[in-house]
Amino acid sequence: MTQLKLLKALNKPTPPPNNSWPRWSLRWTDQGVAGVVLLAALTLLGWHWWRHELQRHRLIDVDRTAIVVAKFQIDINAADWPEFALLPGVGEVLAKRIVADREERGPFKDWNGLRRVRGIGPKTFEGIKPYLLPMADLNATAGP
Repeated sequence: MTQLKLLKALNKPTPPPNNSWPRWSLRWTDQGVAGVVLLAALTLLGWHWWRHELQRHRLIDVDRTAIVVAKFQIDINAADWPEFALLPGVGEVLAKRIVADREERGPFKDWNGLRRVRGIGPKTFEGIKPYLLPMADLNATAGP
């Protein structure tokens, strides 16, 4: 009789699975794939952070950069006092004095005409000479 009970127990149908309950867990293969993708993303993120830190702490060779000189020249008969004030050795007071002299006595005929302004001596004149535009030759121009 025990064999008959055993056979009946083996042939006994199992109850159907309850599909109404949501299944939140992943299969083992899905978990493995998600783990590999997550590990790859974390590795790339770590590599990116490491490279960014290396770039941030890199020193800049300022001493090896080429020196750039901004060259400018002014027309002494057309420049206003702020332009004269940019010249080496010429401050705001002397620049205003140059413009006032030009308005009072007329335009300068040559560079040496600047020497008539009080405060411009030979040393100051030689310092500002490279920054002056060439003067037009008055004999080559038409009119007064």
